[in-house]
Amino acid sequence: MNTACLYARVYEALMCREPETKCALAARLRSDWEAGRISRADAESLPVQRIEVPGRPEPPELVPPQEVPRRRLGSRQGRAVLVHAITHIEFNAINLALDAVYRFRDLPDDFVSDWLRVADEEARHFLMLRKRLQELDADYGDWPAHNGLWEMAVKTDHDPLVRMALVPRVLEARGLDVTPGMMQRLRDAGDTRTVACLEIILEEEIGHVAIGSRWFRHLCAERGLEPEAEFRRLI
Repeated sequence: MNTACLYARVYEALMCREPETKCALAARLRSDWEAGRISRADAESLPVQRIEVPGRPEPPELVPPQEVPRRRLGSRQGRAVLVHAITHIEFNAINLALDAVYRFRDLPDDFVSDWLRVADEEARHFLMLRKRLQELDADYGDWPAHNGLWEMAVKTDHDPLVRMALVPRVLEARGLDVTPGMMQRLRDAGDTRTVACLEIILEEEIGHVAIGSRWFRHLCAERGLEPEAEFRRLI
């Protein structure tokens, strides 16, 4: 693989199954792109493929949302189950950001910069939460998880406007809505270390939703669509 070719490297990171390696690949992609060490020269030579299953470890077992374990925060294990669920979301978010770069190639370089930044930040979130899980005597994969985020990625892989509307502006924005209440419940349970992780994540995730909104509006403008009306239609 030519290490100067963006899309081959993004695909390698996207399909990497080992979490720590995926995180390292995401970090290097961002730093190399920002330093001008890689280019989009392989955009035509590497055709876009539909990715039904990205690189991920097994476990966790993927189950329907109603089968994911309940999160009772009064116990240490209950808090670990909650952290595990968020860790899984952050892992999926790495793949979602990488897929946006890999798939939607007709957008400006700023689009690449934004989503490589998101991939790197989601990777840091994953590593931080995995460390917190280990402090709670658990690890990623110890409990089942659901695949809703990636299922939405597959449903929206035909159009960047639809992806930007329904992933950052809906699914990730919902996470912003519930996080403050979750943090308060953790404070009430005395788990200030998990709260400290979520404070960092919340601040950066606000930026990720803003990036999704920026590109949604950009694409609406290109197509002569009124953003709020189009968003309501897609919802």
